[in-house]
Amino acid sequence: MRRRHLLGAGLAIAVVGMAGGAVAQEIKIGEINSYSLLPAFTEPYRKGWQLAVEEVNAAGGINGKKLVVISKDDGGKPADAQTAANELVSSENVAMLTGTFLSNIGLAVSDFALQKKVFFLAAEPLTDAITWSKGNRYTFRLRPSNYMQAAMLVEEAAKLPAKRWATIAPNYEYGQSAVAVFKKLMSEKRPDIQWVDEQWPPQGKIDAGPVVQAVAAANPEAILNVTFGADLVKLVREGNTRGLFKDRSVVSFLTGEPEYLDPLKEETPTGWIVTGYPWYDIKTPDHDKFLKAYQAKYNDYPRLGSIVGYQTIKAAAAILTKANSTDPEKLIAATEGLSMPSPFGEITFRKNDHQSTLGAYVGKTALKDGKGVMVDSVYRKGTDYLPSDAEVAKLRPQ
Repeated sequence: MRRRHLLGAGLAIAVVGMAGGAVAQEIKIGEINSYSLLPAFTEPYRKGWQLAVEEVNAAGGINGKKLVVISKDDGGKPADAQTAANELVSSENVAMLTGTFLSNIGLAVSDFALQKKVFFLAAEPLTDAITWSKGNRYTFRLRPSNYMQAAMLVEEAAKLPAKRWATIAPNYEYGQSAVAVFKKLMSEKRPDIQWVDEQWPPQGKIDAGPVVQAVAAANPEAILNVTFGADLVKLVREGNTRGLFKDRSVVSFLTGEPEYLDPLKEETPTGWIVTGYPWYDIKTPDHDKFLKAYQAKYNDYPRLGSIVGYQTIKAAAAILTKANSTDPEKLIAATEGLSMPSPFGEITFRKNDHQSTLGAYVGKTALKDGKGVMVDSVYRKGTDYLPSDAEVAKLRPQ
């Protein structure tokens, strides 16, 4: 009996040891996004990060350990995102948090990261607050910010003869931030500009008729648009019907991204100055490699979300590999100043504000074979559109 007991105890210890060994061979990342709310962007985003996980593990993982991503849907609600973050950290014991799409959700998870001292790599939220006014040492951001994209667009917008401008933007953190920084930078370049109207429809619930009517009544010579997704489709349809865009210049954040341009189809307005992702016109070795791998896996073309998801996990893997630790302070030290390849070329995470130097493509909308495309596009490097260390020191309190 005693011998059987000892054998059983020994076997139990061995099993526990094996289980512990298996866990030790994995590094887990927590990923949070608005999958159910914004599938047009987040589904390609998910495909992008899944491809990156495969590539990382095929190349040996994180210093020999398998990379595992545990993903949660925040449903577009900041409180749900914080709950998901807490579950990932406390129950799943993830090494870091990644993801988020909407700016208000990115800020909520960033605040959680600060309170709990957890490393957070924000993938998509564009508000400047996430790296500046509400920035913290635990949060880094991958995508080019509102400031960066506004600066790229202003470079072209300032050349327009238009003096009377109106704005249309969703009434939440992202839209408010984008309009504020565009107006600031545009007015600095063109003091003769007049801002004659602002429209603030609720995100995802635009009533396009009254918005178009109000803008038309203000009689602007140019329009800044910040709407995206289904709101953009409704705005374009109503604007085309009522002739809002005829003989008016339009500058538009994000509209050149395939996930937002494709649904417009033959209704695509032409000549809008936009940021976006003309995947069909990018001819560089870095992008060719990504495009080939993505198309081979999914038999589909990538969207901008695909790039963001892919590079988020590639960046996370590079950070974990360099740190050779899951300690948040070591992850921070590893990330500040870290450079790495991306489908858009080399990028660096700046030490001063934790913003990556990933850039964006700027071009114009056009109609080709009944489909919206970006033409005359040029890649703008993020490094060329970021403020100096001295300016950042004034913008970032911590």
